[in-house]
Amino acid sequence: MAASVAVENLNPKVLKCEYAVRGEIVIHAQRLQQQLQTQPGSLPFDEILYCNIGNPQSLGQQPVTFFREVLALCDHPCLLEKEETKSLFSADAISRAKQILSSIPGRATGAYSHSQGIKGLRDAIAAGIASRDGFPANADDIFLTDGASPGVHMMMQLLIRNEKDGILCPIPQYPLYSASIALHGGALVPYYLDEKTGWGLEISDLKKQLEDARSKGIDVRALVVINPGNPTGQVLAEDNQCDIVKFCKNEGLVLLADEVYQENIYVDNKKFSSFKKIARSMGYGEDDLPLVSFQSVSKGYYGECGKRGGYMEITGFSAPVREQIYKISSVNLCSNITGQILASLVMNPPKVGDESYASYKAEKDGILQSLARRAKALEDAFNNLEGFSCNKAEGAMYLFPQILLPQKAIEAAKAAKKAPDAFYALRLLESTGIVVVPGSGFGQVPGTWHIRCTILPQEDKIPAVITRFKAFHEAFMAEYRD
Repeated sequence: MAASVAVENLNPKVLKCEYAVRGEIVIHAQRLQQQLQTQPGSLPFDEILYCNIGNPQSLGQQPVTFFREVLALCDHPCLLEKEETKSLFSADAISRAKQILSSIPGRATGAYSHSQGIKGLRDAIAAGIASRDGFPANADDIFLTDGASPGVHMMMQLLIRNEKDGILCPIPQYPLYSASIALHGGALVPYYLDEKTGWGLEISDLKKQLEDARSKGIDVRALVVINPGNPTGQVLAEDNQCDIVKFCKNEGLVLLADEVYQENIYVDNKKFSSFKKIARSMGYGEDDLPLVSFQSVSKGYYGECGKRGGYMEITGFSAPVREQIYKISSVNLCSNITGQILASLVMNPPKVGDESYASYKAEKDGILQSLARRAKALEDAFNNLEGFSCNKAEGAMYLFPQILLPQKAIEAAKAAKKAPDAFYALRLLESTGIVVVPGSGFGQVPGTWHIRCTILPQEDKIPAVITRFKAFHEAFMAEYRD
């Protein structure tokens, strides 16, 4: 008798869904890591360096002290009654914890909250958004989520009715989007970022792709913009953002703004502006543009990926539609409370005059300045390798260099039934222990090959990463040079 559950009779949407950031190369890396533990010295390297995913603390980044002090006090409130707590915790962490606990029913961080998240925390986030943008924000527009990903899934679930509903996505894109669109049974409508202009977003290309999709009977519902870019690291100029807002308004599209890297800016001539700020400064109000902005505690300088905190701010949707969004979030009961607290802290960190401000600012600046130096060191190193070209990382946590692979390597990849950049990434892992993601996992212009590499290994490890990478690449080119 045949098995009742086999790959052949699973949901085809699940089979279609792919997520390269934790795909085949990472699974192989985990096997090699086990081998290093059970048979030390059996491989040509002594550790695996995971440059595949924006996971800062796994590579040694320390959490921000103020945030963790507040979390500790909220999770164990009896500490607030103890005299010695005053000498162990800063005064502003103690007062913030008390303030947060007073907004949680029963002061219980182990209890469910309102489906949108704790009202007092949403108030704090709305205040943080208003202070960042210079335009009002409303706690009722905030939905707290377990990181940004569930918010993205929720919006795809809401917008995609069948395979004829399309979502415009940048290529290269973060594979959460292609995976989510596949899982919910929609059509990914690609628009290509222009590598030659530093991954620029051309409105003419957006129009062309939109018209092309519509001519095939696809009802395009939304446009995804990732700013700062992942995997490409560019920061959009404000006039470009204005054009994008106008485009969505004219074409009747929901604007899905992935803004999780808003703190990660490494160049002096660019700054982050939220799409909501741009839309409001153009005179567009609530009724003019449906806009969803995603933020997460996983990125920035805080890097609290494992705490799974984030939110989406939803504006420009009618009351009946918002009821449906609320209903979907109710099915998940609520996001985790630790993540909710962190999301409120990230949007309302210590201010000038607070006891923790000096140490908080030193930690924040230290992390961001170090990330900028690491980005520059890796960018320079890639640009010095034969056949590599790498755009500047203006923001986010990644570099996405292009590699001109020799024909012989492309043939060898074909013979191994692998995409050429996946073949390269696999060989890199087996020779050096460095884990990167092939560009084919993010989408790229056909016939070009890339890798995505995070800038997250600790600064003292960067020289070793560069040395290992260079030695591998030289040997690879010597082996396959045409």
